[in-house]
Amino acid sequence: QVQLVESGGGLVQPGGSLRLSCAASGSIFGINTMGWYRQAPGKERKFVAIITRAGTITYADSVKGRFTLSRDSAKNTVYLQMNSPESEDTAIYYCYVGSTVRPYVYWGQGTQVTVSS
Repeated sequence: QVQLVESGGGLVQPGGSLRLSCAASGSIFGINTMGWYRQAPGKERKFVAIITRAGTITYADSVKGRFTLSRDSAKNTVYLQMNSPESEDTAIYYCYVGSTVRPYVYWGQGTQVTVSS
């Protein structure tokens, strides 16, 4: 099993910045990918960014150039730096792990990000 603890959500003004963190513990040896999804009110959960074990990072088109995903392997933690957020980025952000350990997919509890002036 993998446990995920997220932090860093809150209220941010358009054009500001915010950093989300997700720390993994437990069966971390089985982790293949880590990243973030988000779910806006009344909408389905959508992909934001992900990093593979090898370090390859993929972003959703909607956040490219504004959000940066990084990893601290020593801390088993990924970070999502959100720069120049827009109102459309308002959502609950969920940390995601893809693992070789059942049930293979893990989700964090979610952290609310609200972009508003």
